[in-house]
Amino acid sequence: MATSDTIIDLNQKALRLLQEDADKIEKLIAIQMENLTTRKCPLYEEVLDTQMYGFSRAVDFAVRTGLVDEGAGKLLISQLERNLAILYEALEKKEE
Repeated sequence: MATSDTIIDLNQKALRLLQEDADKIEKLIAIQMENLTTRKCPLYEEVLDTQMYGFSRAVDFAVRTGLVDEGAGKLLISQLERNLAILYEALEKKEE
């Protein structure tokens, strides 16, 4: 039987790993934002979309298993979605 310390450690580790994944996606978004002077890259957008989907599935799994609080999981996803929306908005303005 897991002790409460073990459960807390697992929760913290799960949240830390998800945050590291979120940070990697943030870096991809930042790189694309820096390169707005270049042409729009559908492949890069597809990579970001795929990364976001995979991340949301990982968060969902962590929440469903009780490793991460639902509110914390939703916050991680919403922050990334907001930054991705900013990127797409900037790309659309660039094309106009």
